[in-house]
Amino acid sequence: MAVAEFTCTPTSYIINKPNPHHHCSSQLSYATNRISKNLLSYSFRPYPRAQNASICCSVKEAQAPVGLQIDDPKRKPECYGVFCLTYDLKAEEETKSWKKLINIAVSGAAGMISNHLLFKLASGEVFGPDQPIALKLLGSERSFQALEGVAMELEDSLYPLLREVSIGIDPYEVFQDVEWALLIGAKPRGPGMERADLLDINGQIFAEQGKALNAVASRNVKVIVVGNPCNTNALICLKNAPNIPAKNFHALTRLDENRAKCQLALKAGVFYDKVSNVTIWGNHSTTQVPDFVNARINGLPVKEVIKDTKWLEEEFTEKVQKRGGALIQKWGRSSAASTAVSVVDAIKSLVNPTPEGDWFSSGVYTAGNPYGIAEDIVFSMPCRSKVSYSPEILSF
Repeated sequence: MAVAEFTCTPTSYIINKPNPHHHCSSQLSYATNRISKNLLSYSFRPYPRAQNASICCSVKEAQAPVGLQIDDPKRKPECYGVFCLTYDLKAEEETKSWKKLINIAVSGAAGMISNHLLFKLASGEVFGPDQPIALKLLGSERSFQALEGVAMELEDSLYPLLREVSIGIDPYEVFQDVEWALLIGAKPRGPGMERADLLDINGQIFAEQGKALNAVASRNVKVIVVGNPCNTNALICLKNAPNIPAKNFHALTRLDENRAKCQLALKAGVFYDKVSNVTIWGNHSTTQVPDFVNARINGLPVKEVIKDTKWLEEEFTEKVQKRGGALIQKWGRSSAASTAVSVVDAIKSLVNPTPEGDWFSSGVYTAGNPYGIAEDIVFSMPCRSKVSYSPEILSF
């Protein structure tokens, strides 16, 4: 018979007082930040939830609970629960068998895209099966309760690589020491809207987030901007973060690349993995140019496989440009799951060497580009990565 027991004293809260126990366990914790109606900032941080907690799990009989001892503040709290029964953290500390933990910030963390993305990050699908992570989730006052629910679901999923979850509404706190910032939070497009319609609202958001990254993030933080219009938002963000290399900022055009590959594969009657060397030029908008001229299907130029030139030059381009709008008309909302998948694809392309002869699309800062494209903007171009995070603009 399996028996489990858990006891815990009621949670206490402190207002406007530093809490020395920011993290409640060695794996998962969350800190909350709220803003009062009179715009004064308050910090609600619970004492460690495991401070006076005890758990016992047995397949035969219940054993006496063992309390957590934290008298020495320098001593790491013990680990409780299923995670520790499965993974030997002490052995890991001794052998260093896993990589150093990385901090990943996600804005708009209570939204639909993040709801798909966060669990991919926590599972090891993105950074690998030996890379522990800490997720730092940024939301808003309005979405804070949903953000707490997201943190609870992540905790309940028992991902062994997920060591910490923190949540907040202040980017200056959430972005502290992050090595990756996935900026998803933005007002989404609705039916009949173009991405440019969002510029005034979302531009202010990304200016503030750029300043926060500049102030508190790792100096080598990598930033992927997803919120639309992502090219302009990425430029606004990097201009407000002069201490971070401009080459570390990317606007997400991988979703457009994936859409282009899908259309070419459908037309050619092949599986999508046979399509390579696809480039998205320009903006993540209806002005983008999906490049089929340099693309290949089964290693052959697209025009040698797809003989319908009119389809390539007219219908193909329009299908890719307007795919997002067509999806909104069907769903009544913008894409979420496919966007999350494309974020995963983009990160993998940035941190892994690009296969020989291939490339990927990313919105990058145009300074010194080889194509004569205007300087000082963010523009999607073909890129390659030779080693772990070494993206460079490809020159044909």
